[in-house]
Amino acid sequence: MTGSPRKFRLLAVGIAAAGIVLDQATKALAIARLDPAQPIELLGGLLTLRLIRNPGAAFSMGEEFTVVLTCIAIAALAGVSGWLLPKVRHIGWAVATGCLLAGIVGNLIDRLFREPGPFHGHVIDFLQLPHFAIFNVADMFITAAAVLVIWLSLITQVTLAGVRLKRADG
Repeated sequence: MTGSPRKFRLLAVGIAAAGIVLDQATKALAIARLDPAQPIELLGGLLTLRLIRNPGAAFSMGEEFTVVLTCIAIAALAGVSGWLLPKVRHIGWAVATGCLLAGIVGNLIDRLFREPGPFHGHVIDFLQLPHFAIFNVADMFITAAAVLVIWLSLITQVTLAGVRLKRADG
């Protein structure tokens, strides 16, 4: 579905705003209610609520590069907001962009405003699946955006402008 550029920007920003609120609210609840020393198993161990403060990236990699990760997040936010968002003319791309913005900003807020201080802040993670990294709602939004981008680019082959590319086989 294509249409007004303003309509798609508003959709993306609305999804981003809702995602940021959801991410920060769940992190506040995790901090208030979870004891890092006593994780809570749910659904027969399929999901564990385990509070950690992560200075690094996924799987706690890059713990010594918190400032660099913060700068990368700021650059990603600028790129998505200034380059990607203005080009979106398709509902799927608007949803993907909104999810990506929610994820970037949700974790960036932690890096800028949480202990131990600006640009050094630790990201609050609290959701764990078996044999997987501990993550948060912002990470879920980033993952959803990645899945949507792959779907839109490779499966439906629709551009940011909402133009469906012609398939080589048809």
